[in-house]
Amino acid sequence: MDVVVVRTFVAIVDAGQFQEAAADLSITPQAVSKRVAALEKELGVRLFTRDARGARLTIDGQAFLPHARTFLHSAERAVAAVRPGSRALRVDVIGRQLSLAGLLRGFHRAHPEIELDVVTLFDSDTAIAAVRDGTIDATFRAVTIPGRSLPRDVEATAVFDEPLHLFTGPRHEFANAPALTPAQLAGRRIWMPGNLPGTEWAAYYDELAATFGVVIDSVGPDFGIEPLLDTIAGSTTLATFVSEQTVVRECALVSTLSDSFRLTPERSPFPGFPFRWCVPGANAGSYRSSTGV
Repeated sequence: MDVVVVRTFVAIVDAGQFQEAAADLSITPQAVSKRVAALEKELGVRLFTRDARGARLTIDGQAFLPHARTFLHSAERAVAAVRPGSRALRVDVIGRQLSLAGLLRGFHRAHPEIELDVVTLFDSDTAIAAVRDGTIDATFRAVTIPGRSLPRDVEATAVFDEPLHLFTGPRHEFANAPALTPAQLAGRRIWMPGNLPGTEWAAYYDELAATFGVVIDSVGPDFGIEPLLDTIAGSTTLATFVSEQTVVRECALVSTLSDSFRLTPERSPFPGFPFRWCVPGANAGSYRSSTGV
């Protein structure tokens, strides 16, 4: 359905006359009549009756009017969603089930007057490019790839370093440990099948492994959190890292898989996952070391 034609229909209703609507729309009365005729032909009903007092809605016209207004409102919102300067604040996060998405939900609850669109781009390069070309307004990312620098027109501000936990099965050697230090994990196998080469999270864990001697194993397809936890539950040697705020969202899965998972916090100075708020701006300099050491 043509938005212009529907807008003409609503303009006639608001003006009460074809001629007045034509003046409001800056077109001729003949053009208004043609648009109405086209709309009536498409709908298969008459929308107006005309007399000396102007244009009056038929019963079908009255039924169509509220839907026409809703249609125009939706069209305006659709345009505003992609028009720079008028669309909602568009922010990228790594995943909708991860901690940063939870922070954005908290922000929206605190500031409901600010329209917010949350998108998920795959990797930091794609996200930073989207910030630069204005497709998104900001991204939460761990800009950690060694030897890489942010473009000069993108600025990164530290948001928080999210603490990590070790997720194990009940027979793992660290299942009952109250807390762990990096030294205790040296030489231990940490299974992270979602660590895809070239991503910022893979770069973070690679640097963590190089710094502390942890063995990061990314072998195997990534089938998601449930198969990962199910495998770890039955293993005496496998473990994985989960972030402090993210795991709260996933704990409901534990009861459906096993009652015997163990979640052990890492003791300071174990490095957190370094989230940064990246926006268009001045020279942001080099990427910060992902481990902070």
